[in-house]
Amino acid sequence: MDTLFQPITIKGLTLPNRIVMAPMTRTFSPGGIPTKDVAEYYARRAAAQVGLIISEGTGIARPTSLNHRDIPRFHGERELTGWKQVIDGVHAAGGLMAPQLWHVGAVRAQGSDWPADSDYEGPSGLNAPGAPLGKAMTDEDIADTIAAYASAAADAKRLGFDAAELHGAHGYLIDQFFWAGTNQRSDRFNGPTIAERGRFAAEVIRAVRAAVGPDFPLIIRLSQWKQQDFNARLANTPAEMEAWLQPLVDAGADILHCSQRRFWDPEFEGSDLNFAGWAKKLTGVPTIAVGSVGLNGDFVAAFGGESSQPASLDELTRRLDRGDFDLIAVGRAILQDPHWAVKVRERRTEELMNFETSALASLS
Repeated sequence: MDTLFQPITIKGLTLPNRIVMAPMTRTFSPGGIPTKDVAEYYARRAAAQVGLIISEGTGIARPTSLNHRDIPRFHGERELTGWKQVIDGVHAAGGLMAPQLWHVGAVRAQGSDWPADSDYEGPSGLNAPGAPLGKAMTDEDIADTIAAYASAAADAKRLGFDAAELHGAHGYLIDQFFWAGTNQRSDRFNGPTIAERGRFAAEVIRAVRAAVGPDFPLIIRLSQWKQQDFNARLANTPAEMEAWLQPLVDAGADILHCSQRRFWDPEFEGSDLNFAGWAKKLTGVPTIAVGSVGLNGDFVAAFGGESSQPASLDELTRRLDRGDFDLIAVGRAILQDPHWAVKVRERRTEELMNFETSALASLS
């Protein structure tokens, strides 16, 4: 376990260990405003030796950037006052934190009572290949969205957050530009190559970098799989992956957060490197691996009501020792048990908890 608890410095930010609290959508911010309970939820993890906390997805200032009334927003005076309470509590507990900045794109609401204030928007008004939803973004919509990402990142720095993450994965807006099946545009934000379809993401990153300056760490979360299609792939070869990722690094991304359903799955034939391992090898920047860490069940199954039991961390530590990736994001295990990192560090494996789906119903 030694490597898991070694400090690391990235872009001037020193993390006390390699454990990241993964971003997990929670719907406990009434009207989009984080509460005292939200602040205490994060502070408990900070006090229990999580190296870096990445918040649940938070909406930028665009109509229908979110699809649930109680997912928090990262714009507006009351909303940002709530986030100030969160980051102050995390710092008081000795922790570090980044907000995840989010636009869901053309993705349906999480309930029939969602009071949508505008059409859903995406690159081409498609939720999935051949599945229309909402409207195709105009040039003005795109420019305003890029500006909204930059404004949210600037607010994160102003409030005292230690870094910021852009959600570019799982079939949400940025990912819908990457994915040929949902990007059917005929302008410069599309093209036959992943590098061309990545121009929107690169412009978002450049705008954010200009807003926060050169020294504020910027993370982007990425995935091959989509909630709309678990088998979707953006890059089928290392060369395609490099063409996808390198422009994002060149634009100003410092850390690539590489989402898989199971972190141990190899990304390409002929190597056991996972997505984060290949991303680091191809770009040279630090990476975060994530996907069913510390539990024996796939996280997707949790949404079907399945519980999971603690699993060995041997494969994780083997890959971390080998230098495949730099950080590991832990989701459900830390959601279930705020003290997971402490128990792992102290080898109290017999105290590690099963994940029960009831944990999704509260901010414990």
